[in-house]
Amino acid sequence: MSLLIGVLVTFLVIFLVLYLINMLPLDSGVKQIARVIVIIIGVIALLRYLAVF
Repeated sequence: MSLLIGVLVTFLVIFLVLYLINMLPLDSGVKQIARVIVIIIGVIALLRYLAVF
């Protein structure tokens, strides 16, 4: 049960950060790079949480 809650919280944080990046007044190229970085960090966090790494 705690595994499911941890995964859901991680997804929620990733979506919140992506939303906040979208609200920033930045150039579209910078936003795209920031989105990719957040998604990569989020996937790594999920894999570490699931004990893959």
